[in-house]
Amino acid sequence: MIIDFGMNWENFYTDNIVGYIKSLQENPFELITLVIDLAIVIFLIYSFLKIVKGSRAWQLIKGIALLIVITWLSGLFNLQILNWILTGIMNLGVIAIIVIFQPELRRGLEQLGTNKFTKFFGIDKDLATKTKEDVYKVVIAAGELAKSKTGALIVMERDIKIQDVISSGIPMDADVSPQLLVNIFEPKTPLHDGAVVISGNKIAAAACVLPLAADNDIAKELGTRHRAAIGISKESDSIVVVVSEETGKISIAKDGTLIADVKEDALKKILISNIVTKRFAVEKKARRNKIREIKERLHKEKLESQIKENETDSK
Repeated sequence: MIIDFGMNWENFYTDNIVGYIKSLQENPFELITLVIDLAIVIFLIYSFLKIVKGSRAWQLIKGIALLIVITWLSGLFNLQILNWILTGIMNLGVIAIIVIFQPELRRGLEQLGTNKFTKFFGIDKDLATKTKEDVYKVVIAAGELAKSKTGALIVMERDIKIQDVISSGIPMDADVSPQLLVNIFEPKTPLHDGAVVISGNKIAAAACVLPLAADNDIAKELGTRHRAAIGISKESDSIVVVVSEETGKISIAKDGTLIADVKEDALKKILISNIVTKRFAVEKKARRNKIREIKERLHKEKLESQIKENETDSK
């Protein structure tokens, strides 16, 4: 028994699916259109599931999937009354879906009509812009912590990965925000003792243990936070922001050197210069060189092809 969801599935299969396969055989270039079509549909379904996951609608989706399976089984085992009831429900499914998913659909349409369009399609901001915003957030947090004389240790990972340090702390994988950073270092809270590591535009972990610098030329008056900041900056290319609990002054550790008593404007310039400007300038130059190499190779291949054609014609 074939389940009727408001259409004749045999005719649908013959007229649409079989017909489409024949058209692909006659015109293979339509396969490209098919791949693009499928990719768009799969992406839209993925985006929709991403929006509804974790909401009440997610439970409803699982319920609808179960209803479809039961309807199919009722037709398979010829349970006519149950199949008739469920089929009637399924025929009203489109209206039910619009009603059930009204909040999610409205939210998606709102995003399409605002500057959140790229976020709806999973396109993140330019990495350089996002990194710069993270730097600003760290500067804001450092300023707030300095005002309240709250000790803090913020490690900003660069090219050299410090996974061993990250694994020594409590995993977070949270977006960078001034409020979260300030809250982490709030005295007498579980995560305040140790360092925060920012990796890949995320707060990777808190309460991390850093290696202490043991050089004899380090000033004895430096506290454990400053020694830890210098220690990790010597073992990696990370840049560390330190807020003193005693004085409320901000310092930066870079390449094993401590820059003490840094004001917020200077802190912002140093971090932007070292974390954003240098990094993305190098990557941009590398991309330009790569494009130039590809163009030169294509030009060379084109010339070689023309030479071979000329040699063939001359023969």
